Amino acid sequence: MADILLVTLNARYSHASLGLRWLKANLGELEPRCEILEFVTGARNEAMAQRILARRPRIVGFGTYIWNVDETARLAAMLRAIDPSLKIVVGGPEVSHETDAQRICREADHVITGPGELAFRALCERLLGGRAATAADGGSAAADAAAPNAPPKVIAGAVPDLDALAPPYRLYDDRDIRERYLYVEASRGCPFKCEFCLSALDRTAVPFDTDRLLGELDALHRRGARTFKFVDRTFNLKVDTSRRILEFFLAKIEAAPEDPVFAHFELVPDHLPERLRETIARFPPGALQFEIGIQTWNPEVQKLISRRQDDAKAEANIRWLVENSQAHLHVDLIAGLPGEDLASFGAGFDRLLALRPHEIQLGILKRLRGAPIARHTEAYGLRFNPDPPYNVLATDRIPFADMQRIALFAQLWDRVANSGRYPRALAAMLGDVEAGGGDTAPGSAHGSPFSRFLAFTDWMAARDDGTARWSDERLRASIGQWLREEAGVDPQAVDAALAPADRRAQRSGRRGATGEPACADAARSERKRAGLERQSRR
Repeated sequence: MADILLVTLNARYSHASLGLRWLKANLGELEPRCEILEFVTGARNEAMAQRILARRPRIVGFGTYIWNVDETARLAAMLRAIDPSLKIVVGGPEVSHETDAQRICREADHVITGPGELAFRALCERLLGGRAATAADGGSAAADAAAPNAPPKVIAGAVPDLDALAPPYRLYDDRDIRERYLYVEASRGCPFKCEFCLSALDRTAVPFDTDRLLGELDALHRRGARTFKFVDRTFNLKVDTSRRILEFFLAKIEAAPEDPVFAHFELVPDHLPERLRETIARFPPGALQFEIGIQTWNPEVQKLISRRQDDAKAEANIRWLVENSQAHLHVDLIAGLPGEDLASFGAGFDRLLALRPHEIQLGILKRLRGAPIARHTEAYGLRFNPDPPYNVLATDRIPFADMQRIALFAQLWDRVANSGRYPRALAAMLGDVEAGGGDTAPGSAHGSPFSRFLAFTDWMAARDDGTARWSDERLRASIGQWLREEAGVDPQAVDAALAPADRRAQRSGRRGATGEPACADAARSERKRAGLERQSRR
């Protein structure tokens, strides 16, 4: 049984909530009275409520994010209906702004905005040490609100001294280590002011003590952890710290090359000095992944959204990483930014594609609650979905119909290109002569890669009911049909592009429908093998 239950709905089973572990680790004397319970979005509310209530908690704290806020609100309402004595506390980035407008906040007894470690502990101490649930009032929200010195409904979280926080990494259990990505952080905050991001509200990036962090990572490694994902926005901002962390992982790899680690970092695209390059170049395949946010190559749009980026340096750095490192590169673009039209977005896609990163992630602009991007709403005709994920539906430059074309383009690009399952067919689709794409070539008069793949997207949309739920077999057949009938590629070249070699790659990259490994003991080795194969396919 637990007096305090920390709950969240993760987007996938393979994710493990770092935020909840920070909260539990910093509860002080209350930590033994706290448990963490994680679900995956899409689970039945009744089943989740049953598991929560079986622990007989007095306080339920929900980690709330853009991907789970609606489901969390429904779950909180169900808990409220079943047991009105529960104290429901919500926190996280999704409820840190515009609290009055959200159902989840109305369902909660308390809302913690901003950093939660200190505020959540103080709230739990008051609720459990005072009149949290008496026989006289049943612990109802109305009774507590009327009580003298009751905690307020909305509580602003205080920015903690990072060195004073208790590290949470010991709270990853053996199952997490076997089956999940372990999220870690070397710093918090961001010095940049890109208006689409909540980090625009930060003053700067504040580092954790590096020695202490490396000690925590070493303890995880000794327990068997091999998959680490850093959540820092700007991992390479301070090169000396970046190198020390990378050297830590290199030492582990060199000591046991047959049992390597996998580390994921988010890089600032235009900052890759020689000292950092030398370290990156030493990593073997399958051990290092970089997420790089380009977002837009349009300098006028960058200026409008307060994004500082040296495009020439960013381009040179990505090219260097592709040509001189074994790192897997995942590079982001955002569609629907104010001031950018379809032609500008397409030109940016082609420019990025020419650099040959392993994956191009195409996102649609979202109006995150509290993000400064909202100031452009009227001037640039931004029309956002009123429900999560608050994606932009249209702008004054991109009408609704074209925004839906981009959204479908992104889905198909992920299935066809980012999956690595159809390398030769993709080359033919984009106009590669050597792959059998006729007399066309990227950027030729017959169409740029963006325009060619957009033509494929439109063709698929015309033949579909809009669900975009294609089986692998149907997608493969559709690619072949489009290449023969619409792109004019020789049928024999199409057959060669979709030859068995691609089908073997397709099978090797296939994952389970739920993301949960069938054999937990084999999960880590499967991720290593898949990582190497994803890179080799490209």
